[in-house]
Amino acid sequence: MKTSTKIVLGVAAIAATALIVSMVKKEKQARMLSRVSDEGYETAPDLLYPNKSKINSKLHYGPVLPS
Repeated sequence: MKTSTKIVLGVAAIAATALIVSMVKKEKQARMLSRVSDEGYETAPDLLYPNKSKINSKLHYGPVLPS
């Protein structure tokens, strides 16, 4: 087998692996969001995923009480 053929097959294998990993991540996120939406709006992420850190600590759902 020629070197160029090996390189093309290697690149194709890497691209296929990346595509499969991407599809698995999207499916996992869709499952998580589906479970959260089934539980309710305000408390579902806290109940289902207590160990996940918040992306933005200033994110707040619900009314804001003045300090």
